[in-house]
Order: sequence, then C-alpha cells, then structure tokens
Amino acid sequence: MALLRAAVGRLAPVLPVLTDLGARFAAAGHELALVGGPVRDVFLGRTPSDLDFTTSAQPEESEALLKEWGSTTWDMGRAFGTIGARRGTTIVEVTTYRADAYDGVSRKPVVAFGTNLAEDLVRRDFTVNAMALRLPDLTFVDPYAGLRDLAARVLRTPSPPEVSFGDDPLRMMRAARFVSQLGFELAPEVATAMAEMAASLEIVSAERVRDELVKLLLTDSPRAGLEVFCTSGLAERVLPELPALRLEIDEHHHHKDVYEHTLTVLERAIALEGASVPGPDLVLRLAALLHDIGKPATRRFEAGGGVSFHHHEVVGAKLTARRMRALRFDKETTKAVARLVELHLRFHGYGDGQWTDSAVRRYVTDAGGLLPRLHALTRADCTTRNARKARRLATTYDELEARIGRLLAEESLKAVRPELDGRQIGEILGIAPGPVLGRAYKYLLGVRLDEGVLGEELARDRLLSWWAEQPESSG
Repeated sequence: MALLRAAVGRLAPVLPVLTDLGARFAAAGHELALVGGPVRDVFLGRTPSDLDFTTSAQPEESEALLKEWGSTTWDMGRAFGTIGARRGTTIVEVTTYRADAYDGVSRKPVVAFGTNLAEDLVRRDFTVNAMALRLPDLTFVDPYAGLRDLAARVLRTPSPPEVSFGDDPLRMMRAARFVSQLGFELAPEVATAMAEMAASLEIVSAERVRDELVKLLLTDSPRAGLEVFCTSGLAERVLPELPALRLEIDEHHHHKDVYEHTLTVLERAIALEGASVPGPDLVLRLAALLHDIGKPATRRFEAGGGVSFHHHEVVGAKLTARRMRALRFDKETTKAVARLVELHLRFHGYGDGQWTDSAVRRYVTDAGGLLPRLHALTRADCTTRNARKARRLATTYDELEARIGRLLAEESLKAVRPELDGRQIGEILGIAPGPVLGRAYKYLLGVRLDEGVLGEELARDRLLSWWAEQPESSG
C-alpha cells in the first residue's frame, strides 16, 4: 500500500543496517523486527533517530551476533534482555521478546522472555507502539490496529488497559506524555482505566516517575499532557501541589484560577526560551510549573472581599524543595528551581522603577547564575488581560533589565565580592579566620552592594569604622 511504501521510504538512510542485521539474525535461525517508536515515527512522516529491535534470540545470542556486526557492544540491561551495539555512527538496541509485569507489591518489574512477536507486541504500552517491520524482508506486522489508531490520533492499549497498566503503572504517565508529544487523545477506556488505577502508580519507583515527568515537561507543548496528568488523578500521586492550585473562584471573582494561570505561565516561559535561556530548559519549566504552589497554604480572604497570598513565594520555595527531593531530583536542580520560586515576586517591589542601584545589585546577586531564567519567569508570570497594565509591566521590566545591563558592564556584578578579601580583612583587623572575620566579610559585601565600587582605601576606612563599634575590638 502507498502509506507503507512511503513509510519504508523514510527508512532509506538506515535500510542497509536493517537488512544487514535482519539477514544475520535470520541466518542464525532467529527472528528480528524493527519495533515501537521507529515504526510509529516513519508513519508520522519522521525519520527515526533511534533503532529499536525485538528478537527471538536470547541476550547472549544477540550479543554474539552484534559483536560480529558492530565495533562495540554493551549490556544495556541483560536482565531485561537488551543489548546495545554501535557501528560507525549507528547505534542499535536489540531486546529479546519479553513480557514485563509487576508483582503488585514490588517497585521493580518482573521480566519473563517471550517466544513470539505477537506475544511481545501485546505487552507493549500502546497500539501505535505495537507495530513492527519483520526483517530483512520488511513485512509489516500490526496485529492490534496501531496504524488505524495512528491515523485517528488515538492512544489505545493492545491488551485491555487494566491489564496493560497493571503490568506497568508508569504507562499511565507515558500516556499523558504522548498526549503532548504526539498530539493524540486518550481512548475513552484508557482514560477511564487511568482514573480508576491512578493509585497503582505508587508501586513505581520515584526515579522512574520523575524521569517520565521530566520527559513530559520537555515536550514542545506540555500543557495538554499536564491536563491529562491532573484530570486522571495521577498528579495527586506524583505532584499533588499542582491540582491543589484549582482553587475555587470566590463569588466576587476577585482572583484568577491559579491552576489555569500556572499552565499559561508555563506556556509563556517556553515561548521565551531562546538565546539567553536555551530550550528546552528543565529548570525554567519546573519553576514556571511550581512558582505558585505556595498559594493554597497562604490564601486569606480579606475584609471587603479581597484575597491575599502573603509570602506564598517563601512557602512555595519550601514546598518545591520538599517535593523535588521526594521525586529524587538532584540537589543542584532542586536548589535552582526552589530559588527561582522564592525570587519570582521580587520584581513586583520595583514599582515604577523606584529601586536604588543597591536594590538592583541585590536583585542580580541574589539571582546569581539564575538571572536569565528569572528574567524569563518574571515576564512569563505577567499574564494580566489588561492590555495597558501588561504594556506597563513589560516596559518597566525592560527598564530594569537595561539598568542591570549598565551595572553589569560598570561593576562586574556577576562576580561581586567585597573589595578586600578574607586575608586582607584578617591582616587589617589582626584577627584569625573564624566567625568574626565572617561577619566583617559580610559587612563589606553589604557596603559593596549598597554603594558600588569604592576602592580599597575607602573600603579599609569603612571596615575600621565598623570594627571600632564591635565588642571584639576592645578585647
């Protein structure tokens, strides 16, 4: 058929690899098929970047054949039946027919090798990933109507969704990701099963859940997938702070829907990725998603019908760090995202530009290397529908960025430190390293931020004046 011919045509760059490997496995008495994402992608009009194969060969048999074919082989997960190999710039992964399942208690899948391609395909996550091309003759295999679902842009499971998600609950999060990544919709029975089985996600390790959440956030447009993530109940098990943002609108409509606002901020932040914040940027996207999670805990209804969220940025930063640690994010990413959440409101104290140079310096030094991301997050957070207010906020932030640029050029704020280092401070005051010297260093840093560059002589005079007022100086 024409569609199959077009799809095979997109395999032209890798066709020699496919036929060569297929012939080698066949000569050894084994089946080999290209399967999963690469097959799906060629029918979507894309050239596959990854080559995933499934085979009747056992892992040690695959390894022996791949050693003859490639320059390097490696064990990608022998327990799971996967062997990797490289030949030139081409990398392949070959996995023995298998059937993954959880025992209902363990956080790790139990693996049993299968005996035929159909058995392997029925255990895959979705029908659009359960299509295969037998090699070397490129016979198309589609026992679960994946091509039909691909054309309809529907996510359906090869086996009943209760069975599929029971085998691996993480597939429910993968469904949310594919909604964004592929632009597909969930089949009704899939959506129902996800809602009914969301609690089973708790048997999956935090690391696997985190990795799938990251993949969702790094798609070109994660909003649709995040909506599925929340409506299915999965978010309650993974990131409960997100659905908690669906605060009820008060009868006077004095505040906007924080959940919808958050998704809008995320979209705007993604649109701002570019030269200063190359995308996709996980830290920026996480900060946009989590920047307001302190609001539910700080919401107060004021006299006269107003609503306040005082200090929600401080509370939100703590909640962010706690949740990211629970999801096993690394320390550096966690610290960066929490810091952005803590700083995201700082600009709103700028008013119409009344900040002193000292305040601007502190804004820059508090942000440190996160400053480009803070610029993007702050701009993304200005989601007002009032056109005049939006223009005023944008103009004010333009002016702040211009002031920051001037100060950076004049004073090298990216590496701001006191004009006297620790050794000099110790020599001038005649004190050894310790808490007192630390206080002196902190004082001079404050002087540097408040007054800019003074020169070492004037900095020394300020230090001695400060020291004369300290109780230790008379000792």
